[in-house]
Amino acid sequence: MDSTIFAEMSALAVRTGSVNLGQGFPDLSGPSSVIEAAYDAMRAGRNQYPPGHGSPELVAAVVRHQQRHYGLHLAPDQVVVTTGATEAIAGAVLGLVDPGDEVVVCEPYYDSYRAMIQFAGAVRRPVTLRAPDYRLDADELEAAVTDRTRLILLNSPHNPTGRVLDDAELAAVASVATRHDLLVVTDEVYEHLTFDGRAHVPLATLPGMFDRTITISSSGKTFSLTGWKIGWATGPAGLVAAVEGAKNWLSYSSGAPFQPAIAHALDHEESFHRQLRDDLQTRRDHLCQGLDGLGFEVHVPQATYFATTDVSAFGHADGAAFCAAMVERARVVAIPTQGFYEDGSPDGRHLVRWAFCKEEDVLSEGLRRLQGVDLHL
Repeated sequence: MDSTIFAEMSALAVRTGSVNLGQGFPDLSGPSSVIEAAYDAMRAGRNQYPPGHGSPELVAAVVRHQQRHYGLHLAPDQVVVTTGATEAIAGAVLGLVDPGDEVVVCEPYYDSYRAMIQFAGAVRRPVTLRAPDYRLDADELEAAVTDRTRLILLNSPHNPTGRVLDDAELAAVASVATRHDLLVVTDEVYEHLTFDGRAHVPLATLPGMFDRTITISSSGKTFSLTGWKIGWATGPAGLVAAVEGAKNWLSYSSGAPFQPAIAHALDHEESFHRQLRDDLQTRRDHLCQGLDGLGFEVHVPQATYFATTDVSAFGHADGAAFCAAMVERARVVAIPTQGFYEDGSPDGRHLVRWAFCKEEDVLSEGLRRLQGVDLHL
């Protein structure tokens, strides 16, 4: 299997000395108290395998987080800690899907979704979120379901479009899932990074949905600690056990000293992600206004780290060709989003994703470099 577009473009950025507005990692680390808590855990000997289910204090902190933010009352066996949200997604798909099952997924989709569905021997059934508003069409969702459909894999707030599904869209997903007796896996890693006063609503909080939904999140985006790779999945005990069963054959466990540190973050550092959200909104506006001023058609995101632009006005055949040209001409790296769509799909061909989870001076330098070159074919 090929390497990810993120690895390729980040390696290209290092090799060429480019400004990396591609891969979504922030320039600054998370709260110092959380980093100190990890040091304390190391010094206290928390350096061997933690329980496969997750350290007790982190499991308890996730339980408190879900109750505090969403009114979801969980027991410890309704939580499993994973090596980032990526492993939680892998565990959910591998644990809940059999070969030949169909998985409905909204495209564009994060690239690990495609890989995990292939690993499971399942079949993708994409429903396209189309620019510029990227709304989920209820009729298209219904049409994607067949008698072989097992699961809907949902992502909101959505990467790469930045769309936050609204009440009507979530109700449509719940209606399809309940009428067809489907499971749902929801990737909610950007749950706290929504903009312009929008609120994230977990699908599991809708009537009748908790018992059929696995909810996935992580500490990486919430606390700017993406390299720690501490995530979790929550839901009904039977479904969580299936995720854990698959996860046990992937990493079994990881991040021993990081787990109690993230427990501390969930309980004591909510002000960090509130400030992070506000800072990201400012950086979003900085980048989007700058790109707009350069002549891009900008799709301003409602959440996440990323903004999407249509580059067709500059005459490029596709986003990959545009990104290659920008590395050569401007030493700026972005991500072509066509890799997040089905092969040959026209919907993502002219779209490029830019990361704004960077320092202001990095964004300004990227814009300055783009301004100094011809963006056209």
